[in-house]
Amino acid sequence: MARDTIFLEEASRGSSSLSLAERLQEGSASAWGDLVRLYGPLVDRWCRNANVPTDAIPDVAQEVFLAAFRGVKRFDPNVPNATFRGWLWTVVRSRIVEYYRKRNGGAVAPGGSTALAQIHALADPIPLHEPTEPDDASALLRRALDQIRVEFTTGTWDLFWRATVLGHPTDLIASENGVTSSAVRQAKSRVLRRLRKQLGDA
Repeated sequence: MARDTIFLEEASRGSSSLSLAERLQEGSASAWGDLVRLYGPLVDRWCRNANVPTDAIPDVAQEVFLAAFRGVKRFDPNVPNATFRGWLWTVVRSRIVEYYRKRNGGAVAPGGSTALAQIHALADPIPLHEPTEPDDASALLRRALDQIRVEFTTGTWDLFWRATVLGHPTDLIASENGVTSSAVRQAKSRVLRRLRKQLGDA
């Protein structure tokens, strides 16, 4: 039982009490570094999928993160079905549409059906809802796990990894590690909760 307690105490030690979104909203410099390293490759993929030319992607990405910096306080994780990734997609999408507007001649008519038609024409291949492919979502999770790995002991991480990633039975993991099944479930829960925070969703 004492070993269970050690796992749980060490798992909680060093884990941020704030989500990535909350840290960004507070202006944390380390949070912005985490954001770029975590979501930068996904922003790049989103731009490529929207046919933004390769040489234009760095500029579009820079505009994305600048817009995210200015607008992150508007992200509210308490809104039903809201995710930080989904919110970031809305930022990316607006920057991509703006890129095409500028490339195709700049000004859009200020109102009326003509303006609406032009906007829809530009955005037509760009979905309204966040379009992450399964492989890109998996890569995002791996980056987030890499970022939080140092906050957990090897023992806690192994319990989480076997239960969540490898899918081993809880009772088997507990027996082979000399802990209770409850300790395995709690270790898994703690890491997953921290993962959600790192992704900006908790």
